[in-house]
Amino acid sequence: MSEQEITPEQRAAFEEKLKNMSPEELAAFQKQQCIFCQIISGKIPSKAIYSDEHCIAILDINPAVKGHVLLIPKEHYAIMPQLPEFLTEHLFTIGKKISQALLRGLKASGTNIFIANGLAAGQRAQHFMLHVIPRKEGDKLLNLDEQLTDKEMQNHVLVAVGNKLNELLGIKKDKVEVQKTLEPEKEPESEEKEAKPEEQEKEEPEEEPKEKEKETPDDDSEEPKEDVSLDDIASLFK
Repeated sequence: MSEQEITPEQRAAFEEKLKNMSPEELAAFQKQQCIFCQIISGKIPSKAIYSDEHCIAILDINPAVKGHVLLIPKEHYAIMPQLPEFLTEHLFTIGKKISQALLRGLKASGTNIFIANGLAAGQRAQHFMLHVIPRKEGDKLLNLDEQLTDKEMQNHVLVAVGNKLNELLGIKKDKVEVQKTLEPEKEPESEEKEAKPEEQEKEEPEEEPKEKEKETPDDDSEEPKEDVSLDDIASLFK
């Protein structure tokens, strides 16, 4: 029966059943309904490029580009906060190796390592996964417009996220309050404007800077600085 054929009474009964499930029963139910859990168990075929006791890496059947890889934990976790710490570290370690394989194997110019964490972030499957996407110059994938935020908004985000992060990491610090930095700057501007007429009177006889500019010759003795390219930096880590 599809979702459109479910009556409001049936939906209400189903939601009530979910509420009464124990955490173990709910996890087992979610695993039964999860397509990726069925891929992991072998019930649904896939093209796996890597597998170990904790995770499996498969080719996306609807890739953003050629070589789009999905790295999936074998245990069912819906979102990233549910992952145990060791598994998070393991997934990113394997994700790093997959990224290197894509760069070398497909001659990619770069990679995106991407997580859609929650519906608002574009998550469609209720199983956490790490996307590793090879990139080429000018492929126009994930072509996002630049968005600038004002200083007050930056300060608000910095305080809100910083306080919560310290709390999650167990760092004891006094909570910082949001400070409005834009309004107090208006007062000194008026003083500067009032002082301008006096400054203009004093600025009239100033001719010395022009002479100094003429007196400063081109510094031929200074050696030109060489530009350092990304290749030069990368060679230091080989």
